[in-house]
Amino acid sequence: MDISISDAQWTIVCNVELLDRYAELAVRVAANLQPGQELVVNAHVEQAPFVRALARAAYRAGSPFVEAWYRDEQVLGARIELAPEESLDWVADWELDRLRTIADRGKALISVSTSPNPRLFEHLDPERVVRAQNTRLRDLGLALTPDLAWTVVGYPTPGWAQAVFGEPDVDRLWDAFERCVRLDEDDPVAAWQERLAELARRAERLNGERLDRVRFRGPGTDLTVGMHPRARWLAAEMTSTSGHTRVTNIPTEEIFTTPDPVRTEGTVRATRPLALDGVVVQGLRMRFAGGEIVEIDADEGAEVVRAQVATDEGSRRLGEVALVDGGSRIGQTGLVYFDTLFDENASCHIAYGLGYLDPVSDGGETHDELGINRSRVHTDFMIGGPEVDVDGIRADGSVVPLLRGNVWQLL
Repeated sequence: MDISISDAQWTIVCNVELLDRYAELAVRVAANLQPGQELVVNAHVEQAPFVRALARAAYRAGSPFVEAWYRDEQVLGARIELAPEESLDWVADWELDRLRTIADRGKALISVSTSPNPRLFEHLDPERVVRAQNTRLRDLGLALTPDLAWTVVGYPTPGWAQAVFGEPDVDRLWDAFERCVRLDEDDPVAAWQERLAELARRAERLNGERLDRVRFRGPGTDLTVGMHPRARWLAAEMTSTSGHTRVTNIPTEEIFTTPDPVRTEGTVRATRPLALDGVVVQGLRMRFAGGEIVEIDADEGAEVVRAQVATDEGSRRLGEVALVDGGSRIGQTGLVYFDTLFDENASCHIAYGLGYLDPVSDGGETHDELGINRSRVHTDFMIGGPEVDVDGIRADGSVVPLLRGNVWQLL
């Protein structure tokens, strides 16, 4: 369904004061934009009202220049459907140069990642969908992750509301959205600083347990994920190689780490739908052996997961494991958002593909040197909830309960 809305309608839907409060949160907390630092905003054309608010907030914060860069999923859909096979993953060299320049100049990068229409590509060939999105530009973005001062945020649109509620009720989505990103607080910036400090304390508490592996058990799930021997648990505040600290995404409710790519065993069932490249995957199930995904099934959309997992050798192994408890505001709304930024912060999740350096490296070391999974993809899917128990297991076999009934057990 093509959901569009005019500028006049947006004026009614999007309160200017609310947008400015949200933009200030994104600029000050998520991007941590510094005076004199340039800002680049990547967004979809439907998200233009928020981009304009971000520009105002950035200039108020002392940025000398703000660049807006827009994507159009309708145009991408036409390419997936009609373009010659050999051109599906073509990327212009200047796009790659632009991304390198953002990293080299230490610009802040805000990506408004939520899809304006999470189901847009469901009628298209899944192999063509994956190929058109797994491009050299995405590869470079993943490779430059440690160097970019990047953050990811969302923005309600009619198409997103359609996916969540079955109707384009943006007002209703905004009500939930405000709760999730703490815009309902008198001081959202202070509220996020408090929450981030709480998550950091939780990560440090978990690091003190020196876990060897984590086990998830619930309906359809008995999965053990081995930890990288040097891995630490982190919250979402991270520092780029240039020394710029920012929050990688808002909202965030997780603590996460990097697993050993060869030590995942067992079966797992997704507890939420996975919105993947314009296709919604329902009822995803996987089996791991020797660290590799050896079986994939789903009620809907298995083909697009199989196509992505076939991208390279590393796409069959895990690159992240994250814990989220019932205190998550996203989970408390009771909604499925059909968007990874929100759904992954509603419950525990794992990601197949590229592993993060930050939980393992003190700087300067590569994935291969550290034995961290390397891949062209990084896809999170949700595996937690009230019915899934999570335990930490030390090297001596002793068990540390982590989550019971979605309640955090380590105080």
